[in-house]
Order: sequence, then structure tokens, then C-alpha cells
Amino acid sequence: MRIGEAAAAAGTTARALRYYEQRGLLAAPARSASGQREYGEGEVARVRVIRDMLALGFTVTDLCSCADRLHLLERDPAPRCGSVDPADPASGVVGRRLAALDAEITRLTALRENLARRASGEPADRTAAP
Repeated sequence: MRIGEAAAAAGTTARALRYYEQRGLLAAPARSASGQREYGEGEVARVRVIRDMLALGFTVTDLCSCADRLHLLERDPAPRCGSVDPADPASGVVGRRLAALDAEITRLTALRENLARRASGEPADRTAAP
């Protein structure tokens, strides 16, 4: 299938597919005689994994650091992707992402509590994180 069809099948844009290819997340696809990119179901499955990981809060940089293992997530059901083994390079990506989410939850909780105090007429907590 051509790039537009593959993008639609994966729920993204042709521009995103070219970007993923440029960043090394997606292998360069086969080309037609006229030079157009041709994608198969394997590439579409990989783009779906990339999109799922981005939706979970991973960055493109995070995914680039473990691009050689993304194919493992194409299986249905996907295997466990986290690891508690510090020797496993993938555990660093998942661990950093979880830590970043925990920090953001803490920040947003403090922000919400401060706003609720102000809304009820109590003085704001000036020591709370912005």
C-alpha cells in the first residue's frame, strides 16, 4: 500500500510516517518502480505500536533509544514491556517515564489543592510548586 493508505490504516499522517522513518523508528520501505514508498501490514503494525507508546507519554527520543525492540510490542497480546532488572536498557526508559508521570501528578495535585483553597476563600499556599 502507498504512504497515504498506510498512514490511514495506522491512524496517522503520511508526514508522521516519513518522520518516523527519518528518526529510525521505521525502516525505509520498499519503493515502487516510480519511487513511491510501499508499505505492508508489518509497517502499519509498527506505526500503531509507535503511536500507542507516544499516547502513553513516551517521547520520540525515548522510542529511539529502544527502537530495536519495538517489534516485540507488535505481538497480540503484547508482552510485558517493563522490567525491574537494572541491566535491562528498556527498564530505564519505562522507569524514567513513570518517574516523570509521578512528578507531574504530584505537581498537579498540589496545584489543584491550592486552587481549591483559593476558591473556598482560604489563603493560597505560597510554598506549593507552581
